[in-house]
Amino acid sequence: MRLFWAVLGRFTRPAQVITTVFGAAVLLGTALLSSPLATTSGEPSDWITALFTATSAVCVNGLTVVDTSAHWSPFGEAVIAALIQVGGLGIMTLATVFTLLVSRRLGLRARLSAQAETRVLNGGDLRRVVGRVVVFNLSCEAVIAAVLTLRFVLGYGESPGRGLYLGVFHAVSAFNNAGFALWPDSLVRFAADPWICLTVAVAVIVGGLGYPVVFELRRSWRHPKRWSLLTRITLAVTAVLLAGGTLVFLLTEWANPRTLGPLDGQAKLLTAFFTAVMPRSGGFNSVDIGQMHPSSWLVTELLMFVGGGSAGTAGGIKVTTLGLLTFVVWAELRGESQVNIGHRRLTEAAQRQAVSLTVLSVSLVALSTYILLVLTPHAPDEVLFEVVSAFGTAGLSIGVASAVSPAAQTLLTLLMFVGRIGPLTLGSALALKERTRRYELPEEDVIVG
Repeated sequence: MRLFWAVLGRFTRPAQVITTVFGAAVLLGTALLSSPLATTSGEPSDWITALFTATSAVCVNGLTVVDTSAHWSPFGEAVIAALIQVGGLGIMTLATVFTLLVSRRLGLRARLSAQAETRVLNGGDLRRVVGRVVVFNLSCEAVIAAVLTLRFVLGYGESPGRGLYLGVFHAVSAFNNAGFALWPDSLVRFAADPWICLTVAVAVIVGGLGYPVVFELRRSWRHPKRWSLLTRITLAVTAVLLAGGTLVFLLTEWANPRTLGPLDGQAKLLTAFFTAVMPRSGGFNSVDIGQMHPSSWLVTELLMFVGGGSAGTAGGIKVTTLGLLTFVVWAELRGESQVNIGHRRLTEAAQRQAVSLTVLSVSLVALSTYILLVLTPHAPDEVLFEVVSAFGTAGLSIGVASAVSPAAQTLLTLLMFVGRIGPLTLGSALALKERTRRYELPEEDVIVG
């Protein structure tokens, strides 16, 4: 383990370590999935299928180019579940835990790396924080697995062993916002089953809130006035997006005979809510996404682009980024020189980070959409949907990913990786060194608009 950190010590920043180790996990997963043991046919998968699936699992995305249950053997499915777990907890969190178990000591570089991955807001006792993250993750997965297992066994006649297997796999996939399912239609067959759909939806929401928010709610859930800006913004924006998304899908798809149309009123509400939750990075679907109206695709793309909370298992630019940008725009419209949220003033650094992350993300999505339009014959709205899903690690698909060329699949693979690492983290990892300006230049205004 000391050798592990010694090798990583060649890098100068935690962001570089995170990017490198995530990449190593993808390569290891690709090698395992390329084995004949990983497929039902006993033949090794081609490299692009193995790479795409491994990246999707580590990046807790859920996009697939083959049917998971039909193509991958139990060994391959176990590898996918393990990669999801590793990606959900965070490579640096696991590395920190292993370091503690082996040497009972935590070096500075390991501390900084794990802190960058878990987005801890202050130094604190990182060992205690990492321990809580692991216990919380595994405990939630155990509860989810128990509920799903009982439902599969008692409600659908699965054997105890098969029910447990399905329960554990989908609990890991749901809580980590991965979206891998062991049925060709994802969860469409369970669209009217609240035990399955609500359990999976709650798992996706809790996993996507982010560890700092969850821990703060646990400490002070009775005292909302003591909540930090992070918790307040995350909960408020999440509630608005879930309620708004549910209402939009109900109105748009209510009479669509290929989605909500055949369902009764209660099932329509359940399915609309489930459909609004999944773009947070959940990746499951209880209706055929390809049969939804284009207007529903647009709303889904917006939800996928935003994603979930910071330091959680969800992707996207995060709900906190959207919340901060909203307050920045509101302050500018009111002509205020400072951005105030409640009784707190937002720092300029947070404003710059929110703007930079959004601009980089929009630019990357636009460029990737252009390239895929050149590489594929699909319509622009179909390509945009797949690109946003890959970048936002949402995992929802209308069938483009499995139908495009290896070059296009490689681009989607890179998008999944960048979406999990984060544009700013990746940019920081690629930067050679810090550049500190030791002087200030004269100011000059520029006309905007």
